[in-house]
Parts: sequence; structure tokens; C-alpha cells
Amino acid sequence: MSATRTPRLLPLAPDSAGPRGNNLGSMRRHNLALVLSMVHHSGGLTRSALTRRTGLNRSTTAGLVGELEQLGLVEEVEPGNTKKAGRPSSVVRPGTRTVAIAVNPEVDALTIGVVGLSGQLHERIRFELDAAASAREAVKVAAAVIKGILAGLADHTRVIGIGVAVPGLVRESDSLVRFAPHLGWVDEPLAEMLTEATGLPVWAANDASLGAVAERLFGAGKGINDMVYLNGGASGIGGGVISSGVLLSGAAGYAGEFGHIRVKSSKAVDTAGATGTLEAEVTRAALMNVLGLRSADPDELERALLDATSEKVKREVRRQIDILAVALAGAINLLNPELILLGGFLGSLYACDPSHLEDAVAREALGTSWEGVRIAKAALGSGLLMVGAAELAFSALLEDPAGALPRSVVTE
Repeated sequence: MSATRTPRLLPLAPDSAGPRGNNLGSMRRHNLALVLSMVHHSGGLTRSALTRRTGLNRSTTAGLVGELEQLGLVEEVEPGNTKKAGRPSSVVRPGTRTVAIAVNPEVDALTIGVVGLSGQLHERIRFELDAAASAREAVKVAAAVIKGILAGLADHTRVIGIGVAVPGLVRESDSLVRFAPHLGWVDEPLAEMLTEATGLPVWAANDASLGAVAERLFGAGKGINDMVYLNGGASGIGGGVISSGVLLSGAAGYAGEFGHIRVKSSKAVDTAGATGTLEAEVTRAALMNVLGLRSADPDELERALLDATSEKVKREVRRQIDILAVALAGAINLLNPELILLGGFLGSLYACDPSHLEDAVAREALGTSWEGVRIAKAALGSGLLMVGAAELAFSALLEDPAGALPRSVVTE
């Protein structure tokens, strides 16, 4: 079994049924996908709300829900206490049998998670590394951890596939990792290798783009059609842009590399060889150094920054905030977003001094472009990239619920 394409990400559930195909088969597939996507992205809707939002009639909606329930993808439950007159509509919520595996390789760790429908993170394992692993080494470690995870899953659990959030440039057409400079990966067929090692379909994409999708669907960006997401991790800084409700990917899937934008005239070099870039000047390593930490997960790093009383730490935080503000102002002037979300250690910088960052951005951005822009910390925390990577794997299921559904997982 191998993945030959990257499924189309579905960052938005449609508001109505829209085009339904030119034959009964395609119409049924479209409508099943529509209902499942709405339930998945909302976490649960009443059947009457599904009928209203899809534009389908009640009997058609009931039939689709029944078919999805038979597939184990949704379940109907009685609503809680309600003061409305008449019999209340049942609630359709995501089923619990189907999960995706999420993988995020970084220079200092390999994180693997199990994510259910509606973005529920069930399990997260961080495997720390002494140094950045090669692609082949990362696959070997991931496959071993995934084998253990599969053995521990409940009976009849179905694994839809594996999504990988890569800190680098990933070709959209075939999930080839073209360039992940911090990891030292060039033209690595990561998805193909991981499929061979696990027997599961695998798709890969840029980590920050997947983070943008996750926040748009399940986090602080829910309901926002124009937003910029920047993520900071051990492997540098990346970004994702949602414009008019659509994830911008670029011609080959490489859009959003905010980390390599020059923000200062300096000799600091990033791993791609560019000087004075956001990624060269704003780094997790510098924060770890002033804190005296050798290793820390994102939550531990943020706690350390918030608890720090050292002037040396405070000066470094302010320095990085001022440089980050230049990049954010450029994004505001160029893209005119409603919301800027910061994840990873960038979210931690913001949490340290929100007013300082907002004032610095206001000084740098065009006044009219800055009006109405909100800056916020990503809401999904350390599980964000797990949820985003899982959405990549769920995408095929959301396009064709009956056709993409795997058999129950079988472990030796």
C-alpha cells in the first residue's frame, strides 16, 4: 500500500450542499462527505441543524446520517436538557472508532500522536533525540512507536492513515520532502518509506500550513476567513495563510516560509544560508540558552519564560519580540488579515508581553492595514501539529467516507 498523492485539505466545511454531481453515485458520495465534514469540523450538530446547513430535505439527511452511523463514522445521541417545545432533534456527533496517526519530526524529538474525528487528541508521545535524525532513522523510530500504539488500540479501531507535519518544503503532488534544512533532508521520499515500514497510507505536508488548518478548523481561528499563522519550533519558523477561507499553498505547496524573510541587516545566518532573516534572529535555541535549559517541550519552555525573573531573559524576550513585530507588520501590509495566530515558542513570546508586541507591530505596520487586526496565541497548544497532521490523513475520508474507510486495525 502506498500513497501516490497528497489529499486535498478541507479547511472549511461548505455551508450548503451545492453541486451534487451528475449521477446518483457521485451525488451520494458528495452528500455523505458534506454531512461527515460538518459533523467532524463542528464536533457535533443536531440533525435539524444538518438539514438546515446542507440544504437537503429531512428524509435525505436522516438517510445519510443512518449510513454514516452504519459505517461507524457518526453516532446519534439524545440531546441534553432543552426548554424548546416539542421533541428535540437528536445530536449527530463524530464516532470514536476511526483515528489517524500524526507524526512531527523535529531536530530534538519525534512526536507521534493518535487523533480522532473532530480533532480529539487521544495520545501524544514525544521521543527525544540527541541530534536530528536522518529521514531513514526517523522512519525507523516512528514505525517502532506506531507499532506499539497500534497494539494498544481498542478492538475494532480503524486507522485511516498517517499524516506527517514536516518542518520544511514538501511537494504537494507526492509528499516528497524537497528541503528540510534543520533536519538536513533533501528530496526524501518520507511518505513512501513510512508506508513501507507500517503498511499504512502516509501523507506529508509543511508543519506550519497544517497548523494553520488545525487552528482554522478547531482552534482560535474558527470562523475566520483571513488569517496568518506563524509557528516557532526547534526547527525554525514557518507559516500558513488562510485567505478568503482557502489555505494558500502556492504552485507546488511551498507557500508560507515566513522564517526566511529578511527582517534585519545582520550577519546571523539561518540554516538555508540566508542572513538577517526572521528565523536567524528569532530562535528557540537562544531562549533555551538564556534560560539555561538543555531540553524542554513547548509547554515547559513557556512556563520557564513566564516564571523567569532574570533581566537577561527579559532582554532576550524583548529583542525577539521587536524583530518578530517587523515580520508581522510585513504580513499585515501584504495580506490584510483579520487575525494573526502565533504557535510554538512564538506564542510563548507573545504570552510573555502581549502589549509590547502589539505596540511594536502598530509602529511598523501601515495604520489602515493594522486597523481591526487581532494578534492571539494559538489555542490548540502543544497538540496543534498533531491535529493538523491528522487532518491531512482524514482528508481522504472526508472526500469519500465509504470508499476511503479502512478495515479495523489488526495487530500481531
